[in-house]
Amino acid sequence: MTRLDVAPPSSEGPVACDGPRALVIEAREVPLGGVRGMEVHRTLPHRSLPMVGAWCFLDRFGPQDTLMRVEPHPHIGLQTVTWPIVGEVRHRDAVGSDVVVRPGVLNLMTSGAGISHSEYSVGDRPIPLDALQLWVALPETRRHGAAAFERHEDLPVFDLGDGADAVVVMGELAGVVSPATVHTPIVGAEIRLPAGTTVRVPLRPDWEYAVYGMTGTAEAMTGTDAVDADAAHRPAPATGAASTASVDDTRLIYLGTGRDHLEVRSDAGARMFLLGGQPFEADIVMWWNFVGRSHDEIVEAREDWEAHAARFGDVVDHGPERIPAPPMPGVRLTPRRRRN
Repeated sequence: MTRLDVAPPSSEGPVACDGPRALVIEAREVPLGGVRGMEVHRTLPHRSLPMVGAWCFLDRFGPQDTLMRVEPHPHIGLQTVTWPIVGEVRHRDAVGSDVVVRPGVLNLMTSGAGISHSEYSVGDRPIPLDALQLWVALPETRRHGAAAFERHEDLPVFDLGDGADAVVVMGELAGVVSPATVHTPIVGAEIRLPAGTTVRVPLRPDWEYAVYGMTGTAEAMTGTDAVDADAAHRPAPATGAASTASVDDTRLIYLGTGRDHLEVRSDAGARMFLLGGQPFEADIVMWWNFVGRSHDEIVEAREDWEAHAARFGDVVDHGPERIPAPPMPGVRLTPRRRRN
C-alpha cells in the first residue's frame, strides 16, 4: 500500500528507546477512497512511535473483498516490504518487474533515489485480499543509489519449539538470516503459534522491537504494564512483573530495548509479525511516498514527480496514467525525532 492523500501525523512526543516498554499502538483507518476504495489501517508511523529500528511504516489492507487499482506512483529513500496474507496482487515497476505477489513470498522493492510502481489485484472483479505493506528507511549509504526489486519464495524458518516457528522475512533472528537485501541491522519475521502453545522468541537487548497481530489473538508477556499510546506518550518503566499485552489484528505492541527474549502464548492459535532492529542512524522527514532528511529534499522529489523526471522511470506496461502528488502542506516539514 501507499500513502496517497494524507500527510503523516505529528511526531510530537516520540517514545525513547532506552529500555523495555509495552506501548499499545491501535491501528487507525486511513481515508483512502475514489477508485481505490479500500479498507486500509495504519499502525506506523504514530505520534508516539515514529520508527522501530529502520521500520517506519506499517499498513494493512484487509481483510476485505476489493478491486485494487493503485496507479503508478513514486518513492524515494525506502524499501517496500509486501507480505500478503490472503489474495494476489500484480506488482509492476520502473526497473521492469512484472510479478504476482502471493502469500508466503517476499516482494522487496528498493527505491534508492527514485522509483515508481503500480499495484493491481488479479482479475477484473473484487477478490479476497489481506496483506501487510511495510517500509524500511534507507541509510545514507544507500538512499541515493539505484532502484532495485527482488523476490524470495524460499525463506528460512526458525524453530521455536512445540510446533511454533518464525519465518525470517527480512534481516536476522537468532542467527537465521533472510536472503533479502538489507542495509541496516533489522529483523522482520512472521511468528506462527499453534493453539495452546507458549514459546520464547530470542531477541537482542541492544535492538528495539515491536510485535503486530496478523490473525488470531496472542498474549505477550511484557514484564511491564501496557500503556495506550493515545492516552499517554510515555509508558512507565519496566517493573519486572509478569504483565501481559494482548496482540491481535487491531494493534501493535512496542517492546522497546533491553530484552533478550519475548514470551508469547496463544490459546486458539495466532500469527504475528515481529519488527526489530538497531535504532536508526538519523531522524527522517516523511511525507506522502517519500522518506528523506529535509523539507527541501521532499519538495524536490515532489517537483520531479510532477515534472515526469527520469529519476522515477516508467512503470512497465502502463500508459500515461499516474497518481499526481498532493499539494505540500502549508508548514515546513520537520524530522520525526526520537528522544534517546
